[in-house]
Amino acid sequence: MARILGYIASTLDGFIATPDDRLDWLTKYDDVDFGEAAYDKFIASVRTLIMGRTTYDWVLRNAAEWPYGDRRTIVVTSRPLVDRRANVETWTAGVDALVGHARSLADGDVWMVGGGGLQMGFLERGALDELALTIVPELIGGGAPLFPPTGFAASPELVSARSYDRGVVHLRYRFG
Repeated sequence: MARILGYIASTLDGFIATPDDRLDWLTKYDDVDFGEAAYDKFIASVRTLIMGRTTYDWVLRNAAEWPYGDRRTIVVTSRPLVDRRANVETWTAGVDALVGHARSLADGDVWMVGGGGLQMGFLERGALDELALTIVPELIGGGAPLFPPTGFAASPELVSARSYDRGVVHLRYRFG
């Protein structure tokens, strides 16, 4: 049974992108050495990615090349993908069915990529096992929130907390 993981970065004021969908607040920290919490180590540990359509379209617009290699990618969308990459499939059957499908995968862990909306859908269903959250010391005053306000409440267990250069903090939480 696959574990379902979140791995995301946020500003200190709780945003994951600027109002115009930029991540320059984050990329200016690309030189920070995260050791075992580094993205390349994390991505090597997952086999399947799940993302919403907004994240998929953002990646296509902003990445020079597809950054996820041959990993299975499931895009939750109600519209056909115009520019579908290899190993990308669409999911239209709803989040409940997707949780069951993701859990049934036996070839590695699953990463909930991108925005907090889909991650919140998994949290509300008790289906996000862990969340790795990197907080960068930037205030951007608005944009896409880490999680949308849905009324959901939880008390995850803190697994680890580490500080890195330039005031960056990496937190790992376990749910359930």
